[in-house]
Amino acid sequence: MDISLIICTRNRATQLGGCLEAVAGLRFSGSWELVMVDNGSTDATRTTIEAFSARVPFPVRIAHQPVPGLSNARNAGLAVAAGRLIAFTDDDCYADPALLTRTVAAFARPEVGYVSGRILLHDPADFPATVNESTEPRHFPPGRYLPPGAIRGANLGFRRAALDAIGGFDPLFGSGARFPAEDIDAACRCSLRGWAGAYDPSIVVSHHHGRKAADVRGLFQAYDYGRGAYHAKLLLHDRAPRAALRGWAGLPRRMRARPSTLWWELAGAARYARSYFAPSAGQAQ
Repeated sequence: MDISLIICTRNRATQLGGCLEAVAGLRFSGSWELVMVDNGSTDATRTTIEAFSARVPFPVRIAHQPVPGLSNARNAGLAVAAGRLIAFTDDDCYADPALLTRTVAAFARPEVGYVSGRILLHDPADFPATVNESTEPRHFPPGRYLPPGAIRGANLGFRRAALDAIGGFDPLFGSGARFPAEDIDAACRCSLRGWAGAYDPSIVVSHHHGRKAADVRGLFQAYDYGRGAYHAKLLLHDRAPRAALRGWAGLPRRMRARPSTLWWELAGAARYARSYFAPSAGQAQ
């Protein structure tokens, strides 16, 4: 199969309809499937997905992952996906009809292991966070550090071989887990294992996240916390001190923009170090 589109969801039955309707409008001439992962929902998510599956002409696989955490859910989807390419978007995103076509085209060069695309702000009344509206393509050579934000999980694709090479997503990272930043962690591990990457603005989704200005303080704190953990993992687990130092070199600039980032990045790094030296339920990839 050419490509699998994986969407993970948890207790969003009422919001899922718009996302699924956009998926129903995808236009792709190759072979593809939708993989929906129910990450332990207690609402009508399962019946919503089943009803959608019964009325669309393309295959829909439904995976169930009761353990919370976006990386756990994405790994569950990966376990059942049949595509040689894997695309991810979120359950509050609306995919452009050409999403699959443009994602496959972005992997034309065999050395490309991961790609990310443009994420538009769907509702102008929402705060412009968790989006990337740049129209400038970017190429990421293999073996390089990737700064958080360069690759975003709401519009993300991998060559299946690249994800297999890194063992999938790290369950310690991702929404619902200890640290955010599962997207950049996975992409950077691919980079460190010799895969090139790209940001291709022709791959487009719209993000209907609903956050307002009052909601983003905690979001930015979580991003800082995840960034600290990501840089600590580069040093401790990935044995990539040069990459970790490149990440920390940007800390003074980040502190000028938001002084509290120092505390949150240090807290994230310290928490990851504790997880690394005294692992418990989660095991780093």
